[in-house]
Amino acid sequence: MLLIVFLPLLAAIIAGLGNKALGKLPAKLITTGALFVSCALSWPIFLSYVAGDAGPTVVPVLHWLSSGSFEAAWELRVDALTAVMLVVVTSVSALVHLYSWGYMDEEPDQPRFFAYLSLFTFAMLMLVTANNLLQMFFGWEGVGLASYLLIGFWFRKPSASAAAIKAFVVNRVGDLGFMLGIFGTYLVFDTISIPDILAAAPGMAGSTIGFLGYRFDTMTVLCLLLFVGACGKSAQLGLHTWLPDAMEGPTPVSALIHAATMVTAGVFMVCRLSPMFETSETALAVVTYVGAATCLFAATVGTTQNDIKRVIAYSTCSQLGYMFFAAGVGAYGAAMFHLFTHAFFKALLFLGAGSVIHAMHHEQDMRYYGALRKEIPITFWAMTAGTLAITGVGIPGTLFGFAGFFSKDSIIESAYAAGGPGTTAFLIGITAALLTSFYSWRLVFLTFFGKARWAGSEHIQHAVHDAHGHDSHGHDDHAHDDHHGHDAHAIGTAGYHPHESPLVMLIPLIVLSIGAVAAGFVFHHAFIDAEGGAQFWAPSTLAFDAHLMHASHEVPLWVKWSPFAVMATGLMIAYMAYIRHTDWPAKFTAQFHVLYDFLLNKWYFDELYDMLFVKPAFAIGRFFWKRGDEGTIDRFGPNGMAALVVAGGRLTRRLQSGYLYTYALVMLLGLAAAVTWAITVS
Repeated sequence: MLLIVFLPLLAAIIAGLGNKALGKLPAKLITTGALFVSCALSWPIFLSYVAGDAGPTVVPVLHWLSSGSFEAAWELRVDALTAVMLVVVTSVSALVHLYSWGYMDEEPDQPRFFAYLSLFTFAMLMLVTANNLLQMFFGWEGVGLASYLLIGFWFRKPSASAAAIKAFVVNRVGDLGFMLGIFGTYLVFDTISIPDILAAAPGMAGSTIGFLGYRFDTMTVLCLLLFVGACGKSAQLGLHTWLPDAMEGPTPVSALIHAATMVTAGVFMVCRLSPMFETSETALAVVTYVGAATCLFAATVGTTQNDIKRVIAYSTCSQLGYMFFAAGVGAYGAAMFHLFTHAFFKALLFLGAGSVIHAMHHEQDMRYYGALRKEIPITFWAMTAGTLAITGVGIPGTLFGFAGFFSKDSIIESAYAAGGPGTTAFLIGITAALLTSFYSWRLVFLTFFGKARWAGSEHIQHAVHDAHGHDSHGHDDHAHDDHHGHDAHAIGTAGYHPHESPLVMLIPLIVLSIGAVAAGFVFHHAFIDAEGGAQFWAPSTLAFDAHLMHASHEVPLWVKWSPFAVMATGLMIAYMAYIRHTDWPAKFTAQFHVLYDFLLNKWYFDELYDMLFVKPAFAIGRFFWKRGDEGTIDRFGPNGMAALVVAGGRLTRRLQSGYLYTYALVMLLGLAAAVTWAITVS
């Protein structure tokens, strides 16, 4: 267990400190090798829990802090919940490391990049193995730091630096809530040990606590504060604005941080502390409604985006919403199952998008793709597998289905079975599934089918980018109608032709495709079956509800077929609009241009926040700078004293005439003044 967690840290230290003196190849070998070893050690642990042969284990590392009643030991907790996260984090990270060998091949600063990747992995492993809240917070902030470094890896690129700062600042807002939740939990339970807190949580149900001058239900306050932290890390509505901008980092970063690991930290935290959330119906209702709202919001925005990575980014945001409303209705097993399957097909889609971008010489606008399935066939089939998984293709009542079919359908059925807020989540989940199918197949059709729009004219010479970070560039979202019958365009220089990615990039795609196809079928019994799930989750702190899982399998037939129906409907609409009748999108955007602009501009959240927070913050800063710092402190402080010294110098300089009679007069006047003072005093 110690090797799993600390090998990535050791690799990050070696690659980071060695940097260019170490060289590219040794840095890549050390970091990638360490991750594959961690991955190889993680899978047997996970499979032992699937087989029911393992129990919870705590591995001590060292005694950390002790002050009065406060005790914080550094311990690694291993149970079924941890085992799931271990295979997710190490598997995706190992494949991303390998993929980056090809994608970042021309990057001169590769040791730093691979060191950051490994550092992020270590921080995420610290988070998921935490046995107390302080250790969880250490990992929580560690992945925040690593994400800042990775998003802004190309720091000379202004948009990447701005995106890194935005991610850091928005997450600090969420982390304030998380910290207050930890402080409050310690105040109430007098411990930060997670097992002790969860054991005592039911006894605190119904109690009240003073907060902001009022009395509130204790567990509701604590759970909502903790959930604010989850909203920041997992990009839920309101604190989601950093996630799409984070696509400014290299594509492997998008796959690692913003698809499969860091953004799932909030979901993991809610599931880890699920016995706490179970004591507050209000907190669970908030989690349900926020998750459902995020699910719908992100899906609507994803239908209009033209940047291939941003479509997948909003897809991530939407899928996280599914996980949260699953947790909100009490289907924690389904939430973790979707987290597990989502890791495979979302990492696959991001890395597949990176392969497309690599083939198209760093062009990211899907309006300049088309007909690529014959040019990059392996990438095409891999992304098709990922799309089949995320849209939930499968036949209800059978064992035929891709990964998302088993996990997402389980969430939707559980929401229906739960009733109450779950009914609203069910309806929103079905609607979002329709939109997910539409925008996912839209991406496939625009990229791989139809007319080639990447050759034949002198379009955007600026699409030729060096390998130092121009993974993304901005097109004016309003520059083109959302239709795709315009003249073909050339990517880069004349004669450029799309090409398949090197083998080192294709191997991760193939491996992840296997997970996207088979992960749901192979592991659904352990995660969401009433009996199998109860056995699998028993050695963990997860509040698995076997009755809800049983009820979810007994829902009416129309509920079971609803996800399939909307998936097929979304596929048909995308096919008709982008294959058969390519003029439909232009007609739609012309007729409903207000709605289209609203979605294209992401519900104007960025503009709203800019007006409410950014501009006032800058105005306040300018006020304190100009009026406070320069106008008051500098004026009467250092600048004022300097001016006083200058004025005094000018005055005394006039007395220094150089004439003897002037000095004699001054001495005489001084002597007269002294005698006068002496006579007066006496």
